[in-house]
Amino acid sequence: MKPLTGKDLAKVLEETGWKLLRVHGSHHIYGREGSPIRISVPIHGNSELKRGLLLHMLKMAGLKESDLP
Repeated sequence: MKPLTGKDLAKVLEETGWKLLRVHGSHHIYGREGSPIRISVPIHGNSELKRGLLLHMLKMAGLKESDLP
């Protein structure tokens, strides 16, 4: 799996229908209308997300590794 930054993941989420609900510090909180799921994406400059965190957020969003750029 290619490593992604928080900015890259946020872009993927927005392209797949997730909306930015709010920003709390360096964390961008995404959600979908009618869904209780909230995804908090840490955006810390250009640092890459760790593999486990990235996989967890993809699972919460209903995405697969193949959906990534």
